[in-house]
Amino acid sequence: MALTGLDIYKLLPKTNCGDCGVPTCLAFAMKLAQKQASLDQCPHVTEEAKASLEGASAPPIKLVTIGVGETKIELGNETVLFRHDETFYHPTAIAITLDASAPAEEQAKRIEQINGLSFERVGQTIAVNMIAVRSGGDAAAFAAAAKAAAEKSPLSLLLMTEDPAEMEAALEAVADRKPLLCCATADNVDALAALAKEKGCPLVIKADGLEALADLSEKATAAGAGELILDSGARDIAQGVADQTAIRRAALTKKFRPFGFPSIAFPSSDDPMTEALEATTYIAKYAGVLVLDAADPSALLPILTTRQNIYTDPQKPIQLEAGIYEVGSPDDASPVMVTTNFSLTYFTVEGDVDASKVPAWMVVVDTEGTSVLTAWAAEKFTAESIAEAMKKFEIESKVKHRKVILPGHVAVLSGKLEEASGWSVLVGPRESSGIPTYLRTSWQQQAA
Repeated sequence: MALTGLDIYKLLPKTNCGDCGVPTCLAFAMKLAQKQASLDQCPHVTEEAKASLEGASAPPIKLVTIGVGETKIELGNETVLFRHDETFYHPTAIAITLDASAPAEEQAKRIEQINGLSFERVGQTIAVNMIAVRSGGDAAAFAAAAKAAAEKSPLSLLLMTEDPAEMEAALEAVADRKPLLCCATADNVDALAALAKEKGCPLVIKADGLEALADLSEKATAAGAGELILDSGARDIAQGVADQTAIRRAALTKKFRPFGFPSIAFPSSDDPMTEALEATTYIAKYAGVLVLDAADPSALLPILTTRQNIYTDPQKPIQLEAGIYEVGSPDDASPVMVTTNFSLTYFTVEGDVDASKVPAWMVVVDTEGTSVLTAWAAEKFTAESIAEAMKKFEIESKVKHRKVILPGHVAVLSGKLEEASGWSVLVGPRESSGIPTYLRTSWQQQAA
């Protein structure tokens, strides 16, 4: 039977020291009961209390760490099935394969290609996270490929072999990078679990079906492998998604400890675009790690975009800092445009202004990351707030004219904005797609 917050509180030191990051012991106990905190956050709990609380305080999905330093990956520790219930905290790690049997020159090109799979979208950098070194059956070649990947890339590593001797050889070269070991099966679990324990590395366990996976999870845990990633063995997308969902539900709703770990998925299509479709499905349901063969930017970008969208906190919209931004190389005769600091709005407008080939100044108003119409309806994008931003960021020092272009959807603000700012207000297009034509025609005529 699960312990209540009060049951847990009775076993805590009751010092209210705040060392756990929570103001009081009672509040910390409540978080433990709700699986939103772990017992190791309290430095003062006694060994007797630890023994009593270990099961009750453990999160339903264990936090697993792969890699070290700035590219370290954290997976798991999720508490909900659906993003609208809360948010998802630890984004799916994307791994791209590197064939250890390929010539060294090809491997070097492949590593360089993987390193370059990074994009900027709405002001954020989205990129792949791991290089998955795949064995070709030769221990020396496998170790050499792992070493090359570690030396030529800052990304975390996934070592893919079921041969304990090959795995041990590779770990001699890269154990300090805390790679993910893939994978332990019923045949090799003792050897690979011992390696994972000795080197402090997380371990993928693979079985044929969920029942066998649960048994293997208990065996690997008993052997000392504390950080596991689960692979049900499914490679068909329908069965794979069904297994991923069953694992997540069992961990969260049934508190089934053998499934209380992140999972891994392997999209199986040879076609890069079909692989991308499978990958985005696995991101939604509920893969912690994805292993992909395709390294084509056109296939990776939609995958990374999907991950970014799913793992963005819906209560904290992506936003950029308010201020004045330059599009192109504007001068003192260039147009002045106004928009909000919702990243998607800004970068959409910025792209259309850039497409017009008319350099412009952008006055970005702080609307707490909301779009033009949403901010206007919430009274966060008003004539007063726009005039205040124009004054605060000193746009008058950038241009000789006194004309500002207002988004067409809030044309109703034009009169009040003229009064509040002293500038002439021009009403731009209602849709961002109309900006290029507007700047090339209407603005040129009005600026003449």
